[in-house]
Amino acid sequence: MAQINSIPTVDPVIHRTVDLLEHLFPPPRRFGIRLWDGTKFPIEGLPSFHLVLDHPGALRRMFTPPIELSLGEAFILNDFDIEGDIFSAFPLMESIATRSFSAGEIVGIRLGLSALPASGPARSGGRGPAQLRGKVHSRERDRAAVQYHYDVGNDFYALWLDRNLQYSCGYFPSGAEDLDTAQERKMEHICRKLRLKPGERLLDIGCGWGGLARYAAKNYDVTVLGVTLSRNQKAYADEAVARTGLQDRVAVELKDYRDLGDESCDKIVSVGMFEHVGRSHLPEYFAQVYRLLKPGGLFLNHGISRRAGTEDEKRGFVQKHIFGRGAFLQKYIFPDGELTPVSDVNVMAENAGFEVRDVENLREHYALTLRHWVKRLTARQKQAVKASDEVTYRTWRLYMSASAYGFESGNINVNQTLLAKMTPDGKSNVPFSRAELYA
Repeated sequence: MAQINSIPTVDPVIHRTVDLLEHLFPPPRRFGIRLWDGTKFPIEGLPSFHLVLDHPGALRRMFTPPIELSLGEAFILNDFDIEGDIFSAFPLMESIATRSFSAGEIVGIRLGLSALPASGPARSGGRGPAQLRGKVHSRERDRAAVQYHYDVGNDFYALWLDRNLQYSCGYFPSGAEDLDTAQERKMEHICRKLRLKPGERLLDIGCGWGGLARYAAKNYDVTVLGVTLSRNQKAYADEAVARTGLQDRVAVELKDYRDLGDESCDKIVSVGMFEHVGRSHLPEYFAQVYRLLKPGGLFLNHGISRRAGTEDEKRGFVQKHIFGRGAFLQKYIFPDGELTPVSDVNVMAENAGFEVRDVENLREHYALTLRHWVKRLTARQKQAVKASDEVTYRTWRLYMSASAYGFESGNINVNQTLLAKMTPDGKSNVPFSRAELYA
């Protein structure tokens, strides 16, 4: 295979590609680069991964603005690959997004990219981008957005989630727990925070495949109503409830939380759902939960937030207009999803009448959970492709690896906030100490 210092002069495309890559990723490099003809770039030490361009038009497809969207599409559609430790690649992409390129450098890079071939191998079919219609966060559009992500197939999710299909962060008290144990400890942690008591009625908003509902009913002798917008999740949850003999204590409905009319619940939980609500609708979300909860009841809101100060208006030109933050996630992962700083979220909860009793940041736990998921998904690549398609496999591998980096770097967080609806005389029914949570 040719080395970079012996590239044939007869191929101008390779020369242009090398020049652009040297500018985008200047040496010394701790990762490898390999082109479609076998050309390799020099590397310092042992590489943690290799960036592999699969055809002459790959780089142009990868770095056409908005870059985040183009990079994502180029990866899931096989224009380039990351061989080795995929997690190590994301600090590299972050460095491009945050570098201070001059206007001249930006123009030079764009001219260099435009000189590369615009075409390449036909992109493979498979799961395409979300095609949503109607008013944002209308019931119909929210249902379509949720089903786009969660209805890719129960068999696909079952390959790499834990045995209870918990699609949120596990709880790793020591950091050494396996995934099944961590997810069970997460459910136990939530139930303890809610101070569940036998005979109480629990509402699970966005119940997923019903694992938490079944756990609470079985271990705390409560009755649970779970609601989801995913047909696949409801079908699985119904079968699992019947299989475990919990029909008298657990019911799962295909319903929007806004359509819960006359429910009256002792405790309410929502895990990984409120990110789909949208910032402008969060006051409505908290007002509805407050209405459904009995006085003296507790609500645990578990969800992902972004770090305050990272909103678009505070980002630089490259991040906003060239890199295009969030474009890939909106198009291929969580259409209409939105992350809000937990400080803003809890003010909205307070404005709805809630008292904030406890806030716990679990971002390190989510980073570890995602690493487990990616490892399990990668190990079952053939089964995952068979259960869905190649594009879906590559999409989930990419977005979960990127999310792990987001949590590890502190750009995004996941918080459990315990909220109380006080009684008329000011009681919250929360003990003086947290000690019983860890007994």
